[in-house]
Amino acid sequence: MKRNGRTVLVCNCQNSMSVDGAALARACGSAAAPTVHTALCRGEHERFEAAAASGEPLLVACTQEAPLFAELAPEEASLSFVNIRERAGWSDEGGQAGPKMAALLAEAALDVPATGAITLTSEGACLVYGTGETALEAARALAPHLDVTVLLSHPRDVLPPASMDVALFTGTIRSARGWLGAFDVVVDGYALARPSSRRELAFEPGQDGVTSRCDIILDLTGGTPLFPAHDKRDGYLRPDPRNPAAVAEAVLTAIGLTGTFEKPRYVDTRADLCAHARNGRTGCTRCLDLCPTGAITPRGDAVSIDPHVCAGCGSCAAVCPTGAVTYALPPMATLFERLRTLMETYAAAGGTDPVLLIHDPRHGDAMIGMMARLGRGLPARVIPFAVNAVTQVGLELFTTARAYGAAQVRVLTGPANRAKDHGDEAAGLAQQVALAETLMAGMGYGAGRVAVIDAADPDAVEELLWSLPADAAPPARLFLPMGGRRTVTMLGLRHLNAAAPAPAAVLPLPDGAPFGRVLVAADGCTLCLACVGVCPTGALLDNPDKPMLSFAQDACVQCGLCRATCPEKVITLVPEIDFRDSARGAVVVKEEEPFCCVRCGKPFAAKSSIDKIVAALAGKHPMFATPEAANRLRMCDDCRVIDQMEGGGNPFALGAPRRPRTTDDDLRERDSRNGIPGAGHTFKTDNPTRH
Repeated sequence: MKRNGRTVLVCNCQNSMSVDGAALARACGSAAAPTVHTALCRGEHERFEAAAASGEPLLVACTQEAPLFAELAPEEASLSFVNIRERAGWSDEGGQAGPKMAALLAEAALDVPATGAITLTSEGACLVYGTGETALEAARALAPHLDVTVLLSHPRDVLPPASMDVALFTGTIRSARGWLGAFDVVVDGYALARPSSRRELAFEPGQDGVTSRCDIILDLTGGTPLFPAHDKRDGYLRPDPRNPAAVAEAVLTAIGLTGTFEKPRYVDTRADLCAHARNGRTGCTRCLDLCPTGAITPRGDAVSIDPHVCAGCGSCAAVCPTGAVTYALPPMATLFERLRTLMETYAAAGGTDPVLLIHDPRHGDAMIGMMARLGRGLPARVIPFAVNAVTQVGLELFTTARAYGAAQVRVLTGPANRAKDHGDEAAGLAQQVALAETLMAGMGYGAGRVAVIDAADPDAVEELLWSLPADAAPPARLFLPMGGRRTVTMLGLRHLNAAAPAPAAVLPLPDGAPFGRVLVAADGCTLCLACVGVCPTGALLDNPDKPMLSFAQDACVQCGLCRATCPEKVITLVPEIDFRDSARGAVVVKEEEPFCCVRCGKPFAAKSSIDKIVAALAGKHPMFATPEAANRLRMCDDCRVIDQMEGGGNPFALGAPRRPRTTDDDLRERDSRNGIPGAGHTFKTDNPTRH
């Protein structure tokens, strides 16, 4: 059987699961049914070797024996693997899992584009930061492999080493920043160990504000971490100093952190779409509020994401309302193509009421494997869908999955996503799930269509999945997810609303939702159009031919920049989603006849704006104290300058030059004070040098 140019090799793993080759071929659109092998990795390995020798790309339906297959295949062979055993066949409903097997095979046969990467280079300069003997012992273990420096913070009762085989200092790190290969630390109380130390380590006088750079930091203080989300900072190791096994593991890890490493570039950004700020006013801060590592910082009107610090949780991409931040591992288009292929193939194979189980490849695969080996496995209608990080998914994936025919969506989170000392990484995911639930309930689908499973016990997860009600899926519409995230989301929502039990015209949403209306109190609006100038999405529009303010609701992301900028404070945000056709185009909020210049007759502003300016300045400001000067407020820019010049009030005139003061002036004033006759007359002399 072939799929997308790949030859598919299927095995029933020594008859431990039921595989219908003919049904798989029909569902995958293949004319030839695959041979269902029984022991492809053992007694039938020559069949795999023959297929690999053909030079065609292979898709092997086995992940457990992938290392063996890679060893048996020629070096140039193109191999990919997919797990249909734990994810489908090993289940109490394994005999009914044929549609899911076909869907998993079709998804795995897709071509996944390569993603970008950045390079981290470490030369092995390691800072061991601790308080006592544990740090010294770790440093000695690292010294043969790395360039080690020991920094002891407030050491007590530390016996001086017999041999100074590592550089030894005292000090407390005030601040630290950077990543593997480029850490910068600032140390207070920095001092070198005295060679004359006898009963306990003594140090020279300390110095504050000393800066240093290193490639690796091994933090054995047991105190406050130097970085937020410290477990996600490449090159920063922080084991519990009271746990010898953890310290030993960290030492081994540090030894391997030398050389050049590639790190995925998890997200892509577009500054022109960012709604963070305009003209010094702050708008959207969704990504800044959620980033656990501090990789996101404001930079002008947009935000900047440091790829060296970013750990790939994807919360920023999940909550970004404009698509300025998108997840790139893999690209959004690839994620949607995988989802479409899964749901289309499952339905074509006769599957009904699918439940999409979104999980990561680490915790999720382990959990599914435990359920398959020790429990009932996954129900036949529960389709696993692996993503790099579950916190990357948002409303666009939930709505698209539902529009493609998913009866329910479940997101399996793990210990790495739960609340730690750096906060709950799943907070953004919870917001997106809550928003999806609000929308589903508002359209009449009821509650529980999208939810998170955060149980750590495989038995509890299994019980939750097997107890899901058999809800009917909405009619599927396998549209192509073209455009940005917001466009794809609206495509899915409009399809779901059209097919909903109770279609809605307008759905109110909670505060912070990325959809809504801008309500302008027209009576107080002067059409200054400051809101148009700061709107990052073009939801607020002007008219170059006349004073007019229009609003396009489909483009509004509720960033609040218009409300913060409006000088009259007449703008209110109304979070909602409007499914009516009128919301797809711009509607006029306010319009006026233009005010014409009283001198030349040219229209140049809105009448309400000029009236407000005249009321505020005429007769009240020194520049417009007279009626003639105040009338200039009613003139266009050109006429205002002409009138000023014609009135003799040249603003560029410097006036008469200042008369210099001389000694004669001082003498004249002195004589006048003393009552000397002739005071006030200028003295004359024939001496040209007298002043």
